[in-house]
Amino acid sequence: MGIKVGIAGGIGSGKTIICHVFKVLGIPIYNADLEAKLIMNKSDHVRLAIMQVFGQEAYQNGVLNREFLSAQVFSNAEKLAKLNSIVHPAVIQAAADWADAQTTAYSLKEASILFESGSYKKVDFSILVTAPEEIRIARVMQRDEVTRAQVLERMRNQMSDEEKAKLADFVIINDGIEPIIPQVMALHHRFQK
Repeated sequence: MGIKVGIAGGIGSGKTIICHVFKVLGIPIYNADLEAKLIMNKSDHVRLAIMQVFGQEAYQNGVLNREFLSAQVFSNAEKLAKLNSIVHPAVIQAAADWADAQTTAYSLKEASILFESGSYKKVDFSILVTAPEEIRIARVMQRDEVTRAQVLERMRNQMSDEEKAKLADFVIINDGIEPIIPQVMALHHRFQK
């Protein structure tokens, strides 16, 4: 069992690219966002809890009805908090179990809401990937083919980089100017020791 490292970044920060560099270095990565979707479909406990709160319509033919659930929680903070209180503990536990099974010097848990969910407290170190807001907006507009207003709406639902940086142990700047490889390699060598 190696060191547990969490990595997060706001929308458009380039967290996925940074994780890919770590993956090329042979570091196992747990994608909490992807695993949350799987857990919502596979865990009987989570499925039942979601149906108790949101009704039978939360699932169609045994599969999570993502559109329905998204519509329920998108502008309702109370319902979102309820959903998170069901899903987050299950994902945090699954990530911990996965990390305990790794044999490398360290492993990464990639989670877009690492800091918001409090799961940064469950890792040995945390990394925040940052980029200037205008760069992030441009990246998301291009990637998701959405408007500037849609990107800003998503950003408003996330904790600011300034708040996250206060909680993070390390920050990787992904602004297209500062080279990312040396930043990743410095952390890689540190975690290998």
